[in-house]
Amino acid sequence: MLLAGTVIADSGTVVEDGAVVVEGDTIAAVGERATLVDEHPDHERTGYDIIAPGVVGGHVHSVQSLGRGIADDAPLLDWLFDHVLPMEAGLGAEGMRLGAELGYLECIESGVTTVVDHLSVHHADEAFEAAADIGIRARMGKVLMDKDCPEGLREDADEALAESEDLIRRYHGDRDGRIGYAVTPRFAVSCTEECLRGARELADAYDGVRIHTHASENRDEIAAVEKDTGMRNIHWLNEVGLTGEDVVLAHCVHTDESEREVLAETGTHVTYCPSSNMKLASGIAPIPDYVRRGINVALGNDGPPCNNTLDPFTEMRQASLLQKVDALDATTTPAELVLEMATANGARAAGFDRVGKLREGWKADVVGLTTDITRATPLHDPLSHLVFAAHGDDVEFTMVDGEVLYRDGELLTGDAVDVRERAREFDVPAA
Repeated sequence: MLLAGTVIADSGTVVEDGAVVVEGDTIAAVGERATLVDEHPDHERTGYDIIAPGVVGGHVHSVQSLGRGIADDAPLLDWLFDHVLPMEAGLGAEGMRLGAELGYLECIESGVTTVVDHLSVHHADEAFEAAADIGIRARMGKVLMDKDCPEGLREDADEALAESEDLIRRYHGDRDGRIGYAVTPRFAVSCTEECLRGARELADAYDGVRIHTHASENRDEIAAVEKDTGMRNIHWLNEVGLTGEDVVLAHCVHTDESEREVLAETGTHVTYCPSSNMKLASGIAPIPDYVRRGINVALGNDGPPCNNTLDPFTEMRQASLLQKVDALDATTTPAELVLEMATANGARAAGFDRVGKLREGWKADVVGLTTDITRATPLHDPLSHLVFAAHGDDVEFTMVDGEVLYRDGELLTGDAVDVRERAREFDVPAA
């Protein structure tokens, strides 16, 4: 397949009249359209106004999609313990499958080709099946909670880790490596030391398995961890083994100098979720400082109950603007950096190689967008448009591993109308 248009290959490479050639699951060539048309005359041709790398949702909660709007205007711990966790506790297998389908559908329609997905305690296999069926690239895991949580979600640590190991054996590396496992403690507040240390041991036992959890999102959370352990959050996670190149920490809004040194020294990845942090009044993550220290920062939407959208382009815009107003510096967090966070940095955090840029030999995760809209007129700078003006609704084409999942308003790997209809009719458990 030959995809023609203005190609944004990465944050530093824009080809105005370009093309991307896809063969199998791989990008065979990127360059000038005229040249590639001549060199590949037999390839199917299609065109979009902008051709870009698929976006990586560096921290999402797909199964919370059924709870969009159930807990607005609430602080984090009230939002979580009074509304979202009780909803998760009440969802059976059908609800978990439907929530995942709805979340992945929104992602695919919005140009997200990879997710780092924090599921729930029960029925995680339903989300793995949904991801495999719809075709999204995913790093995902069953949630671990063995203290201070609703009774319907609390599990014995050994039993929860054993179930996680079973899921690793069943799904890690599925779909020719498109799906990978992450051992997923909810956060330090709801996990014992035994559980957290067990998460590290389990991840170490299997090649390529990662760890994904929340950290230092909210001051009350940090205070609770310090009361229990005598340590600030990042130091406690480091103590129990939950830092390192294979660890993705969502948020990291409130960290001190010593914690930032730990993140940098250990190579731990941070996922920035600006809309969620704003909505829950958690604060503003120190992203420019993380970047200066060499910490890899990805970008995520978090969950629909605290965003309330999985549109990655909205998140790109918020990511830059929030940092500018916080620093009172219009030059901070430029579009180029934000695009890297949303693509290559996210892929690196997720542990997927050759994902996040349009380069020869890399995975064919590609999206196409229209600019035939007033909001894109005039179009002086395609990269600026992508970060500051584009919406998920502009996406017309989504490809993962060379497989077309979505084209011109139609999901090709499932029945989008049926998913939406079932979601409208589903009886979401109330808190």
